[in-house]
Amino acid sequence: MRPDELGRALAGLPENDDPNLMVGFNLADDAGVYRLGDSQALVQTVDFFTPIVDDPFAFGAIAAANALSDVYAMGGRPLTALNIASFPAGALEPEVLNQILLGGQSKVAEAGCTLVGGHTVQDPELKYGLAVTGLVHPDHVYTNAGARSGDLLILTKKLGTGLIANAFKADEIGESDLAEAVESMTALNRAAADCLSDFAVHAVTDVTGFGLLGHAAEMAEGSGVGLVFHAERVPALALALDLAAPGLRGGSRDNQVFLTPKVTVADRVDVARLNLLFDAQTSGGLLIAVASADAEALLQALHQNGVEAAALVGEVSEENPGRLLVNP
Repeated sequence: MRPDELGRALAGLPENDDPNLMVGFNLADDAGVYRLGDSQALVQTVDFFTPIVDDPFAFGAIAAANALSDVYAMGGRPLTALNIASFPAGALEPEVLNQILLGGQSKVAEAGCTLVGGHTVQDPELKYGLAVTGLVHPDHVYTNAGARSGDLLILTKKLGTGLIANAFKADEIGESDLAEAVESMTALNRAAADCLSDFAVHAVTDVTGFGLLGHAAEMAEGSGVGLVFHAERVPALALALDLAAPGLRGGSRDNQVFLTPKVTVADRVDVARLNLLFDAQTSGGLLIAVASADAEALLQALHQNGVEAAALVGEVSEENPGRLLVNP
C-alpha cells in the first residue's frame, strides 16, 4: 500500500498496553518484538508480494530473503518460517508453485531457519512470501528509533531494484539485464547483521517498498533527528541511474509524492540520483546509524564479511528533526 493509504488504514487502531511488547505496529518498525524473559524475545514479521521476475525459483528466493530481512534488521536470528502463497489454480501448473516454494526454502535453509509449514489459497493473482519468527536478546534489539546526532549512515546494498524490475516488466530491458538485481535481491542480510554487535550501532532498518528516503523518514521521525544523505555516495545497480533519469512510476512515484514535503533537496543534486533515493526496493539492504567513531571500522568489517556494496551515505543531525536533507 502507499504510505499515505497505510497511515489512514492504521489510524485509530488501539495501542497494545502489554508490558512485554517491546516493538509494536505503532512504531513503523520492520518487525514486532515480544519479550519472553530477561534473556529472550520473539521477533515476528510477515511479508509477501507478486512476482517481480519471471523465473519462479528466483521469485521464491527473493520473496523469502525479503521477509527474513526484517528479522535481521531488528538484530534477531530467524528461527522458524511459514509459507504464504496465493496461487491461480488452473491458470498455472502446480510445478510453478513447487519451484517458488523450493526457491523460498533455499533461502530459509541458508538462514539456518526451519520451515514448519504454511498456508495456500486460490487467487487470480500469484503471491508468495513468509511469516518469520526469530529470537533476539531484549538488550540487543535494534529499532529504527535510536539514531543519535553525530551518527554516520551506512547502506549495505545498491539501490535500483524497483527501476530495473519495472523496466523488465515493460519490456524495456532484457532478462540478462536483471542478473545483478536478482543477485542483490536474493542475498540475505545475514552477513551484514552478523557484523553489527561489535560496534556502537544505534538504529537499523531495512530498505524495502518505501525506498531509502521513505524508511529514512521513519528513522528520522522515530529518533527525533534529521538525516542527511549525499546522493553521489549512494551505490546504484547498473542501469539504475539511466532508468531513473526520465522519472519514476508505480510505487516509487507514490513514494516521491508522499515524501517530497519531508525532503529538502540542495542545489546541484542530480535528478537521476535523487529519483533513485525514492525507488521502491525489494529485499534491499540495511540502513545503519552507527557512532561516527565506529563507522569506518564497521564499514571495513562489512566488506571483509562479503558485503561489498556497503557505503557511507550520510549522517545524523540534530537540526530539522523528522526531516531529510539530500546533498549532491
